[in-house]
Amino acid sequence: MASHRLALIGGGLALAGALSAVGLVAAQPAPVPPAEEAPPVDVPTPAPLAIPAIPPEDLAPAPRPTAVVAAKPTAAPARRARYDVAVIRAIDKVTAESIRFEARVGQPVRFKGLIFTVKACERSAPDEAFDDSIAYLTVESQPRPAPGKPLLAPRQVYRGWMYASSPGVHPLEHPVYDAWLMLCRAATPAPGRVTPPAAPAAKAAPPPPPAPAATPTPPVAPVTPPAVVRPPVRSTPPAAATPVAPPPAPDPIDEPPPAEDPIG
Repeated sequence: MASHRLALIGGGLALAGALSAVGLVAAQPAPVPPAEEAPPVDVPTPAPLAIPAIPPEDLAPAPRPTAVVAAKPTAAPARRARYDVAVIRAIDKVTAESIRFEARVGQPVRFKGLIFTVKACERSAPDEAFDDSIAYLTVESQPRPAPGKPLLAPRQVYRGWMYASSPGVHPLEHPVYDAWLMLCRAATPAPGRVTPPAAPAAKAAPPPPPAPAATPTPPVAPVTPPAVVRPPVRSTPPAAATPVAPPPAPDPIDEPPPAEDPIG
């Protein structure tokens, strides 16, 4: 009985809702049709704009610059300093024997079964990022000669540049030995030998002082000597010749007597 009442109440509510919906739809106004669009108004076409004439000087190509900009001088790159001794560290991986030795440029050095020959040893230039030692060397593998056995020919196992700061850049790859560059330096003089100091350079004689400038002599006007007035020379008649007396006769000279004959 209660369920029948509930069903009647629900049906009444549904009917009331439907009626209210119908009333709402009926209350809405009818849609208004859109108004017709007015015809376009004739707009006059504007006159084209007058473009001003371009003067001929603006159309002519620009003149070439007369001033020549001087090229900036490029400084030559700094050269690396070269040394004659390379310091190398070598290790035997089997016996764990390690040794540090010096190798002169161009002189082979043996460490067990390896022969090291340094071709060049350099230090970084001042304009490089950091200081480093770089060496170009060759390494040959040759066992030591055994008694009664022939000497085997050397076999090259390494050739290239080694970097002291980065041993892993171009390392020596060998199953028994390992080696890397430590630094490059100049050779030290042998003990007991004293290198005499270099003689000082002779000082150049100072240049002679410059000669004093000659003082120009003012021109002297020539002096005309005064005219000498001489009195007239009177002519004197020659004197009459005076007779000369003859010289007196000379006195006779006494002659010595003849010598006597001793025989008579």
